[in-house]
Amino acid sequence: MRNGLKPELIERVLGGKPKYTLHELEEKFPPRDLPEGAFVTRFAPSPTGFMHIGGLYQVLINSKLAQQSGGVFMLRIEDTDTKREVADAVKIIIDSLSKFGLAYNNDEKYGPYFQSQRRDIYHSVVADLLARGLAYPCFLTADEMEDIRNRQTAAGFPTGIYGEFARDRDLTDEDIIAHLDKGEVPSIRLYSTGNPAQRIFCKDAVRGSISFPENNEDLVLIKSNDGLPTYHFAHLCDDHFMHTTHVVRGAEWLSSLPLHYQLFRMMGWAPPLYIHTSTLDTIDAESGKQRKLSKRHDPESNVANLLADGWPTNAVLEYLFNIIASGYEEAKLKGAVKSIWDYEFKPKKIPMSGALFDMKKLEWWAKENIAQMPVDTLVKNVIDWAQNYADSVRKDQVADVQYLRNVLSIERDNPKRIRKDFITWRQTLEEVAYFWDNLFQPNREFEFNADVLNAFLSTFDINDDKDSWWNKIVAIAVNAGVKNGDVAMNLRVALTGRTNTPDLYSIMQVMGKDRVIERVKGALK
Repeated sequence: MRNGLKPELIERVLGGKPKYTLHELEEKFPPRDLPEGAFVTRFAPSPTGFMHIGGLYQVLINSKLAQQSGGVFMLRIEDTDTKREVADAVKIIIDSLSKFGLAYNNDEKYGPYFQSQRRDIYHSVVADLLARGLAYPCFLTADEMEDIRNRQTAAGFPTGIYGEFARDRDLTDEDIIAHLDKGEVPSIRLYSTGNPAQRIFCKDAVRGSISFPENNEDLVLIKSNDGLPTYHFAHLCDDHFMHTTHVVRGAEWLSSLPLHYQLFRMMGWAPPLYIHTSTLDTIDAESGKQRKLSKRHDPESNVANLLADGWPTNAVLEYLFNIIASGYEEAKLKGAVKSIWDYEFKPKKIPMSGALFDMKKLEWWAKENIAQMPVDTLVKNVIDWAQNYADSVRKDQVADVQYLRNVLSIERDNPKRIRKDFITWRQTLEEVAYFWDNLFQPNREFEFNADVLNAFLSTFDINDDKDSWWNKIVAIAVNAGVKNGDVAMNLRVALTGRTNTPDLYSIMQVMGKDRVIERVKGALK
């Protein structure tokens, strides 16, 4: 058993006396009072950029596992990488979760939830490791570590600080004091006892039991430049004291699993159950092959773009959830469940290989979602989107709420045949733009029948019911020697500029007498 550092030397190494003992930390963060089997999950992003659709995918898994088990879902900000932190990134994360209705429960008892504010906790835990000889102060400079990497690369060795390359792992107390007396600030490294020739068995909720070579690298636990922890050490402390039961993260973290198991075992703590999700993929337009969604090349990977385009948030969640739980779509279509929150899924069913994020499939979910939406909800969503994202022209479309409601109510009164041509809030306003005179685009190519249009004007009465209106259409067709559909098409194009629209009678009723007459006269000109 290796001897650790004495309290007074630990205090000098850490730049201050640890605030807590481990016992005091356990009392400060007691076990949660939750039902047996409840999941405690967390979304723990770094504030280093925009909200990726893959992040939303993980939030949904975390939120759903907590909801269906009577547990807790937390939001923790891992802001220890100060060099990469982006302004307003935290606000973007919080706003994104809010807009998708994904609530988190950050109980103050287990906070703070920003890692940069938990320094005392990390220093107190690392003090215990230093005292037990399981961590050590390392005074290697950046240049010295670069030289080690170069020598390792030239020799064909794995890069990193381990074994013979870990120069400071067995410094005496006198050596450490000599470095400190020179004003040198150390990082704190793990004193790894792992042997890559041996294997460690780890459990993943999706993949089951997996074995890896043991970790032998003396990874940094506390950085020298700012005294903050690395991801590996911070997540160890936070997940233990926040009593996280399940960690959902990307498959790229699988290779870190042996290190994390090693850290938990060194502390004598039970690790959470890890769930490593697959990447969200797309089909590359050039190669035709499936690849990971790219921040640079795929605008749909940015949640902000989906919101700006007006994708219904519930449709996005339903589509993502169907990727997570492939049986959801069938259950929804059969009426067995009303929403994702009614459908229980098991972590082991989450896809292990790249899950395809298909925009065409998202369109289907959006159409279905909007088709089932009450008119007042549809109107509210369109207005909310326009006020937040639209230009002045689109904002004009939502200024008269009653007129907008009348427009969006067309062909929504028959539950067996509801229109399904609305996809996003932006596209919805574009689809009905012809109802507004400043957005109406007359069809210059259609050859109108002037006799038909004049006959219509001579008999038109906005107060006619649908049967009376249609009988007049039939009479005009007979007198002109054309088909009923020809008369209707002349009117449709004159009023909307399009050859394919919803119910023509309803359109005229919404437009009103003056607008209908003006549009028909415009076509005659």
